[in-house]
Amino acid sequence: MRTPGGVISRPIAKGLLLTVAIPLLVFASGHVFAETKRPNIVLLLADDWGFSDVGAYGSEISTPHIDALAANGVRFSNFHVAASCSPTRSMLMTGVDNHRNGVGDMPESIPQSHIGKPGYLGVLDTNVVTVASMLRDSGYHTYISGKWHLGKEAHNLPGARGFERSFIQADSGSDNWEDRVYLDIKDKVYWFEQDKTATIPKDFYSSTYYVDKAIQYIQSNQGDGKPFFSYVAFQANHIPLQAPKSFVDKYKGVYKNGWTALRNSRRERAIALGLIPQGAPMVTMSTTTDWDALTSDEKAYQSRRMEVYAGMANAMDHEVGRLVSHLKSTGQYDNTVFVFMSDNGAEASDPYATLSGRLWLDWKYNRDLDRLGSKGAYAVLGPSWGSAAASPLNTYKFYGGEGGLRVPLVISGKGMQQNQISKAFTHVNDIVPTLLAMAGVTPHTGTYQGHPVEPLTGSNLLPLLQGKAQQVHPDEQPIGYELSGSSALFKGDYKLVRVLRGVGDGQWHLYNIQSDPGETKDLQATMPARFDVMRADYAAYAKANQVLDMPADYDPIRQVQINALVNVYVPRFKSYGPAILAGLSLFACAGWLMRRRRPAA
Repeated sequence: MRTPGGVISRPIAKGLLLTVAIPLLVFASGHVFAETKRPNIVLLLADDWGFSDVGAYGSEISTPHIDALAANGVRFSNFHVAASCSPTRSMLMTGVDNHRNGVGDMPESIPQSHIGKPGYLGVLDTNVVTVASMLRDSGYHTYISGKWHLGKEAHNLPGARGFERSFIQADSGSDNWEDRVYLDIKDKVYWFEQDKTATIPKDFYSSTYYVDKAIQYIQSNQGDGKPFFSYVAFQANHIPLQAPKSFVDKYKGVYKNGWTALRNSRRERAIALGLIPQGAPMVTMSTTTDWDALTSDEKAYQSRRMEVYAGMANAMDHEVGRLVSHLKSTGQYDNTVFVFMSDNGAEASDPYATLSGRLWLDWKYNRDLDRLGSKGAYAVLGPSWGSAAASPLNTYKFYGGEGGLRVPLVISGKGMQQNQISKAFTHVNDIVPTLLAMAGVTPHTGTYQGHPVEPLTGSNLLPLLQGKAQQVHPDEQPIGYELSGSSALFKGDYKLVRVLRGVGDGQWHLYNIQSDPGETKDLQATMPARFDVMRADYAAYAKANQVLDMPADYDPIRQVQINALVNVYVPRFKSYGPAILAGLSLFACAGWLMRRRRPAA
């Protein structure tokens, strides 16, 4: 860059351009953040929390620190994500539909026939840019600690995706106490720090360590005048359910009345809080077991499972409080915006329900009642408690009903309404444009730094946060969804949905999810014109996004087993099979020779 006095170096020129451009961008955006310096942004992602798992959403679980954020901001009662981990995370980072950003399905559950097809890489494609990259390039420090699940190729590790400092667990999950896989679907746990192979300490507990790292990274640049973006991606409450005993024991006896009583009480609290309409009906899921049919020992064991689940959520909230306290003690809290959400609905699958899962877990883990939650023990929620965590909604993780897709979202901080509820339909793709607006960064429209990328599809939520609008998505805007055979299309207050067989019936249904969030009354017979139009809208979405039809016999649980066989057991056999076969051959030959040498009787 030339000046009348000579040449300015490229780094200095870039700094001068940012100094001039950032205030102009903030001013041009016209929102309240233009009045002061740009805010720090903390994105808190819970793993597999159901709609009513937060106290501020009707839960009996103690989440005082998340509740405090809700009191200082806006709760969203109609916020939607994908029904599984990595597709949601891909949209959360890019603001682009998962079928267009490469994560059309999870690597763990994708049909073998779909692998590598357009949109079905199972990891982020190179055609998208992350919010971390955009914030970093606009002058933010960018940090991540926790579960990544978007690929461990060199070009997909956090450093290549815009994060200045990072500590991640790269795949779908792991043990929360130790360095070991949670199911036999990977050869090991892949840890990375600064994109290099890392290890965890012996006193590791996932929620605690991820917040330790977040605080460490924030401290590393404290006082340099630049804002930060900190993404803390917890493993709580992904299986295995594990938590410090002090948190688990707080819930002794709380769940003695069972899952149906809990589902009903949470519904009543959600109504009292104003999160769902008065008198909103609720279904009983076909996968829910009759609590009264259990023996006393079975009830005790099941109750302890839910106690561990509650303790794990409580422990995560405690760590959120520790991060908030740090920001308060360092004078950074007042200039920080917090976003809290879950990546999908509650996890209901049970690895013990399959023979292979049961054999592996019984070999690797303990599941005695008095050990649940501790190091070396393994607990899951299961479908019946999963229905309570999703209350008052239908279905849970993996499935396209509201219980799989509708999750808590809290946005809190300066410049927004306090202790308010937004009932507007919102979507995970709205988060990126919202964060960019907060930071005063103009969203790209399909080109970034001279390279073509997928355009953002979400809407900026600041008008809702500031009380300047009641909705950001027009009633006539169709928003499509598909994952692993469950499909949906949202349009205004209505939802067209087809839920995978096993939990659903595989047929299309139409619901008004504003008045009937529990999806109890199918409207296709009484609103045939709307049903037909939304079917056409979904077909257009599927075609535009190259959505593939699922194999006729597809089952997500079985597919996980198939993919584990292909990705783990086949490579193991290729590595060790010849040696094993050679050993068996030698053993057989030795036996044959011994028989030959044995003297006749």
